[in-house]
Amino acid sequence: MAKPPWIVAAVCALAILLTPTAASAAPTPGDEGGTAELMQKLDSANRAYIDAQNALTASQQRQAGLSAQQAELEPRYNKLRDETQSITVAAYQNGGGLRSASSLLDSANPGIFADKVSILEVIARQHAQQLKELSSLRAQLGGTKATIDAEVSKQQAQLAVMAKQKTEVEQALTAAQNKAAQKGLDTATTTSGNAPAMNAEPAPRRADGSWPAESCSTDDPTTTGCLTPRTLHALQQVQKAGFKRFVSCWRPPGEPYEHPKGRACDFAADTSGFGGVATGASKEYGTQLATWLVRNATALGVMYVIWFRQIWTPAAGWHAYNSGNGDPSSDHTNHVHMSIY
Repeated sequence: MAKPPWIVAAVCALAILLTPTAASAAPTPGDEGGTAELMQKLDSANRAYIDAQNALTASQQRQAGLSAQQAELEPRYNKLRDETQSITVAAYQNGGGLRSASSLLDSANPGIFADKVSILEVIARQHAQQLKELSSLRAQLGGTKATIDAEVSKQQAQLAVMAKQKTEVEQALTAAQNKAAQKGLDTATTTSGNAPAMNAEPAPRRADGSWPAESCSTDDPTTTGCLTPRTLHALQQVQKAGFKRFVSCWRPPGEPYEHPKGRACDFAADTSGFGGVATGASKEYGTQLATWLVRNATALGVMYVIWFRQIWTPAAGWHAYNSGNGDPSSDHTNHVHMSIY
């Protein structure tokens, strides 16, 4: 007996409702909180800090090379100085200056006279050459020492810049705190001993060790937007390290942080995408990712990381992040935020 059409339709509708569907990730985590002033300060202060840090590293490397050069020159200089002194003594013993002239005049035998002239000429040439080399080495050694002193001065200046930027980042974070939701630093969500051991492949730098300026010029594989080459490299390295859950990077102009510039990505902690507050394995996943990013920050050019109401910057390390609004997105308790230089 055929069933009435309305029963068939009802059964089909019920079947559709009961059929399980794959979890789909939200395109972005939503409002990430913070203020325009905080975002601007995090960008400018940390970029200045990283620039100073790169300059400091380059200066230290140059100093190491100069110190090695100095260590090579000093023994050569001392050896040549001793040899020059020996030649001077030998010249005196064989008759130098007026004694040489007197000795030559006293030579009755033409052969002896010629021999003495030859000996004196050889000693004079050796002496002149040694003195020339000694003078050159002395100047070279003095120049190396002066250059080392200059590098030390540069390093002191860069350290002062870094200290200033550290203070500015800390002041900006304090000023942007949501007092109603203020919490302290929770190290349990900043460091995981289970983070992948793989080291990131360093992003390309200039010859002097600094980061080249980049524009949003490469396709973003997570959206229809763009990324800087350095951000794309960081994203690829994160995924290569094993963090392959949902991620969203570029956002349209007007959106927060460095997303519109193609210099930021949000990594969902949960397997189903950006959801509620991460717990259990999802929370551990986020902590491992944050740990790995911080450990590889220098290689990748990481400017800051935000995770579970904590923020890490190269200038100030881990600090409590109290600029959220009490929800998973702005508190960053459902995703790890990464900004790149």
